[in-house]
Amino acid sequence: MPLNMKNLIAAVKEVKNNSSERKFSQSIDLAINLQNIDMKKPEGRIQERIELPHSVGKQMQVCVIARGEMAMKAKKAGATVLESANLEALVGDKKKQKEVAKKYDLFIAEAPMMPLVGKSLGASLGPRGKMPTPVAPNANIEEQIKKHQNVVFVRMRGQPVIQCRIGNEAMTDEEIAENVQAVVRRIEGKLKRGIKNFKSVYLKTSMGGSVKVAM
Repeated sequence: MPLNMKNLIAAVKEVKNNSSERKFSQSIDLAINLQNIDMKKPEGRIQERIELPHSVGKQMQVCVIARGEMAMKAKKAGATVLESANLEALVGDKKKQKEVAKKYDLFIAEAPMMPLVGKSLGASLGPRGKMPTPVAPNANIEEQIKKHQNVVFVRMRGQPVIQCRIGNEAMTDEEIAENVQAVVRRIEGKLKRGIKNFKSVYLKTSMGGSVKVAM
């Protein structure tokens, strides 16, 4: 079972109340501490892109790898576009590959271009969990870019802990709680014992202390 919504909203309210007033809207982060996890098995190597019901308030830097009409539409939608020639230029240049991988939060690629993506950027994107979402050549790329603005990426790095940005202070308590639930449901589904593998769940603002969510 996902976390109790009433307890979640209470934790969100406490996080906001405990936060000192700033001139900007602070981000709110989620931390899930897991237990009884075998880090050598698949459940110990969680790596997920999760679409949230509400944007976390951060403008994601989306890079679209496409050609022709899709490339033009992606540019009109405000995304950075890499075409075939751009990818070819990256082959063998590890420094530039790393720069591209670091610069963008998310990548979307026209499916037929995935082999070239693997050749030119795979070594840099793969370890970072940033391999592109493949889409069909006739996909609505504007819709895909908008959809990716609500995506967060979570993964475990050697420790049984999941951390990610889940919202910001300007969002309603309910919106933040619903985002938390979306992450919890996905992680729960990846664990052998589900919610029983959850040891504790915390919320915190970027500049404030953490608040434990009652489970």
